[in-house]
Amino acid sequence: MSFEPIAVVGAGAIFPGALDVPGYWQNILSGKDLLTEIPKSHWLIEDYYDADPKAPDKTYAKKGGFLPDVAFDPMAYGIPPSLLPATDTSQLLALIVAQQVLDDVMRCRPKAIDRSRLSVILGVTGGQELMGSMASRLQRPIWENALRQCGLVEDEVQRACERISAHYVGWQEATFPGLLGNVVAGRVANRLNFGGTNCTTDAACASALSSVHLGILELQSGHSDMVITGGVDTMNDIFMYMCFSKTPALSASGGCRPFDSSADGTMLGEGIGMVGLRRLADAERDGDPIYAVIRGMGTSSDGKSKSVYAPVSEGQAQALRRAYAMAGYGPDTVELMEAHGTGTKAGDAAEIVGLKMAFDESGRKDRQWCAIGSVKSQIGHTKATAGVAGFLKVLMALHHRVLPPTMHVQKPNPQADFPNSPFYVSTQSRPWVHPTDRRRRASVSAFGFGGSNFHMTAEEYTGAGNRPLRLDASTGELFVFTGASPEEVTAAVAAVKLEAGAPNIEARTAARLWKQADAAHAFRLAVLVRGDWERKRESALRAMSGKGGAVAPGVFWSAAEAALSGQATGQGPGGWPSCSPARAASSPTWGRRSRCGSSGCAACWIRPRR
Repeated sequence: MSFEPIAVVGAGAIFPGALDVPGYWQNILSGKDLLTEIPKSHWLIEDYYDADPKAPDKTYAKKGGFLPDVAFDPMAYGIPPSLLPATDTSQLLALIVAQQVLDDVMRCRPKAIDRSRLSVILGVTGGQELMGSMASRLQRPIWENALRQCGLVEDEVQRACERISAHYVGWQEATFPGLLGNVVAGRVANRLNFGGTNCTTDAACASALSSVHLGILELQSGHSDMVITGGVDTMNDIFMYMCFSKTPALSASGGCRPFDSSADGTMLGEGIGMVGLRRLADAERDGDPIYAVIRGMGTSSDGKSKSVYAPVSEGQAQALRRAYAMAGYGPDTVELMEAHGTGTKAGDAAEIVGLKMAFDESGRKDRQWCAIGSVKSQIGHTKATAGVAGFLKVLMALHHRVLPPTMHVQKPNPQADFPNSPFYVSTQSRPWVHPTDRRRRASVSAFGFGGSNFHMTAEEYTGAGNRPLRLDASTGELFVFTGASPEEVTAAVAAVKLEAGAPNIEARTAARLWKQADAAHAFRLAVLVRGDWERKRESALRAMSGKGGAVAPGVFWSAAEAALSGQATGQGPGGWPSCSPARAASSPTWGRRSRCGSSGCAACWIRPRR
């Protein structure tokens, strides 16, 4: 079957610790653990927690990944404030993220989007949190009977029931659509004026990737010219915790450690993530910003097995095979695998076996060529949104040419036998050094209860179309100096003195130095500044005076700590080769997108200023 390449032209997200994609990517690169104790806004630990997994109507988990406070202006979306109590949070936050995607697309696009052919397809599981609240309100006859049986007189019964009812939102005309999962997509189409398809998909924890799958089919059939797709899950209420506790699938130790020998279960997270998809040819023609290109999508069912919720390795492997057959290349060319990786013993074990089946069938003999990871180690299992959480991580990795980390892997699970497999667990951020004869490629898996298996494979975009600027995800600012001689570099460093207390002074200085840098210069120095410029400035001046080393031709120093070691190695960050002055000078984008064409160039890993 032929597969028309699909361009990813926009992205939006709200995840634990992040209100947008730049924040999400920065959290990933910095390795933040965003699992916290249950906030009082969700449920009270003292009401429902019990360390005994078998305690009735109790959960043995008291941590998870939760969304930050989000400012929402209902009037900006034409929603009367009086309707907010009757509208589920997922519907409201989905509007914000869908708008982020549109804004992202329009940053580079020279003309307006035809919204009459714009569709929204989202992964959403079942009824939303508001549904539980409204159903609970209908239990009044049960409360009344129980109170009467306890001997209360009728006036007391009614007063007590009124007090209980007051904890729940009252029914109104807008309640029915406000609690439905499918209206998450419908409200986006309604408020943002989309004329294409709007619907939701439910494949349990694979819902987001199932929506991406349908979005791709929508584009390839020609029914839509753009699709906003992804996942929405804001349901970290006690009901959801009880579901996972009694399976049982939650971590008793309170941590999510995919692929680690100590992994003992998953942790629940919530989040919203969306991407904008277009046919690649259309995106290039219309000047859309292209993050990456989807090349294949594989799906499968586990078939008959011992349990409807037990994962089947062969079923998962079948989805992988179909994805790579569609892509026209094998898993032997994939160097980053964002696994489903929940941290459960049975789930991770089955997934590793399935991955090995598909990857080893490629015939590649060397071992550990592909980094494997799971963002759940940082934000928890976001359920319906899990697939797009992984997709966004892979998308940013391809776009920035960075291999991101997976956290909390102290000792890889020996049962996975990683040394004799195609995989190694990536535990720290590092440049994605890569052979120049092919594009960087990455894949994402998502699996749901009922044997719903989805696998997507994508590659970096190297065409002539527009690309978004790389996101500034560092925790510091890079000061870059170039010169025709060591003396010129020394003078440039000496001239930079930061005005104390000036707003954003480090960022503004870094931007100015980027503009002044000349790629043709043979002498270069880069200093990573985190509020310590004066100390590093003096160290750099000492080093370049001959007391601590020298700046050598062709060297792009990574940071003051490395540059001032006195070793002129001719290498960049982490020992990666630096591009030559001639090669860098030949690139008109150096210092803007920092791309000279060499996949192993250290300078090309450094982000530009926006």
